[in-house]
Amino acid sequence: MSTIKPISTDAVSMRQQVLDNAAAALGKENEGPSFGERMGGAVQEVADAQNTSAQLTRAYEMGEVQDLSKVMVSQQVSSLGFQMVLNVRNKMLSAYKDIMNMPV
Repeated sequence: MSTIKPISTDAVSMRQQVLDNAAAALGKENEGPSFGERMGGAVQEVADAQNTSAQLTRAYEMGEVQDLSKVMVSQQVSSLGFQMVLNVRNKMLSAYKDIMNMPV
């Protein structure tokens, strides 16, 4: 006759094997910066662009900078960056609302 083995040890080993296979199939979990870190970096870049634009505008108004095209390009870069971050935020909020309204 064969001995009876507890199912729990087999279940634990099978569970671990499934988890290992899933981890291998998905790759490493933390290969790069998280979405929050990327978003924070983008917001910081936009803030830096806005500060640079404000400084160039102020310098042009005071007569320290003579290159109007550089000032205008800086303002456009700042404006486009702000619009991009705003649109990403709006899409994130929309996706969050969609997920929260899903029936469970």
